Amino acid sequence: MTIFCSHCHRPLQAEMSCLPARAKQAPSAPRPFRSTKSASKARRDQINAELQALRSLLPISAQEKERLSYLHTMALVCLRLRGAQLFPPGLAPPAGPALGTELLSLLPGFLLVLSADSKLVYISENVAEVLGLSVVELLAQGDTVFDILDGRGGEDVHKKLLLAREEPGREVTFVSEMRTSKAFRLQHGGNRVVAVCGRFVALRWPPSPSTTAFLALCTPLVQSPTEGEAASQDDIFQSMHLLDMTFIDVTESVTYHLGYHREELVGQSWYSLLHPEDAELAAAQHRALALGAGAGPAAGTAVLRVLRKDRAWSWLRVWARRDGGCITCTCRCLREEEAAHLRSRQPRAAAPP
Repeated sequence: MTIFCSHCHRPLQAEMSCLPARAKQAPSAPRPFRSTKSASKARRDQINAELQALRSLLPISAQEKERLSYLHTMALVCLRLRGAQLFPPGLAPPAGPALGTELLSLLPGFLLVLSADSKLVYISENVAEVLGLSVVELLAQGDTVFDILDGRGGEDVHKKLLLAREEPGREVTFVSEMRTSKAFRLQHGGNRVVAVCGRFVALRWPPSPSTTAFLALCTPLVQSPTEGEAASQDDIFQSMHLLDMTFIDVTESVTYHLGYHREELVGQSWYSLLHPEDAELAAAQHRALALGAGAGPAAGTAVLRVLRKDRAWSWLRVWARRDGGCITCTCRCLREEEAAHLRSRQPRAAAPP
């Protein structure tokens, strides 16, 4: 009896011709290039050797190299490659590793260089003094500026960088919280608020995304007058007042910030300089100090506009404290972006009892 194939209805001896090609093949022999434990180990050893070679080329100390993980090694290598693309050999970067520790210590913040697509290209070593994280630890967060921000202000930062990129040479400023070390957060109760001021600069001609960099200075917003005095005296002046806020003394540096000479202010009222829209807030802070109400540094802190001698308005962050029969104010000048950030977080003045 002839048995027919169920697929092609031909005799069984012809059935093999209708089967798929792979069914007709004999059981496959072991693949000559199949992954084995020894092959995997060889690949890992090769990768490790390549990473060690890359690590040895990094311009850091031997002790720092020993502490680098593979992730940190690759992050630093990528940073150096982006830097080499923007600043090729023979073109000295305006802000790079050549800056000495002494020069960096004079800056009120740290230096930051970004590529046209917001990738990190350079971070000065003194970033650890501001954020409590070394360059290596900061790079572990990611390779773009958005990775080192806390995320809430990313949209505003993106808009500012886009504006600066469309108009090279135009200075832009944005304020955002940057990630910090755990020890810093425990000590200060959160991340660090930093004002980033910079512009896009064409490093070579003709300008292109691959030859354009965003050069910026990142300055922390001080949280107390003591911290501000320790960081820099350049943007701070002090004034002393009677309990009704009449000037009885002011440091000579007020001339640089507001244009007045000391003699022009002594005997005048603080309220004569205030913006009308800020008078209520200033009065509430004044009342709390005069009556001894409120506890903690926030009770005597306010962000206010004051009138300069040239009739322009300047933003000040004012720390006020009562010393017996007088009130002492420590004032720090602010950029408009800094003032907007602080005002958005400033508690509303309490109504008088």
